Amino acid sequence: MVKFFNPLGPGVWLATELNADGDTLFGLADLGEPELGSFSLAEMAAVRLPFGLGIERDLLFEGMVLISVWADAARRAGGIRQAERVLYAAHRVRLQDG
Repeated sequence: MVKFFNPLGPGVWLATELNADGDTLFGLADLGEPELGSFSLAEMAAVRLPFGLGIERDLLFEGMVLISVWADAARRAGGIRQAERVLYAAHRVRLQDG
């Protein structure tokens, strides 16, 4: 699983699959409301934000759980960023409880 994000505002994508065309990704997209579906790597790469920024890949991201769990958590929490906090906190507790 790979996470892409807009560093200046809304927009988070969790990709789990890349089609043979090398462009179409499948995963969870959150542009205000999280939904499973397909999106274009080329379209994300073409986004130009202020200060010369673009959509970035989160190199430190760890998927930890299935995309279906992410989708459910994101819908319940109100977005991927909010779900990330909840899922990482739960993961830390599990690690501590060993």
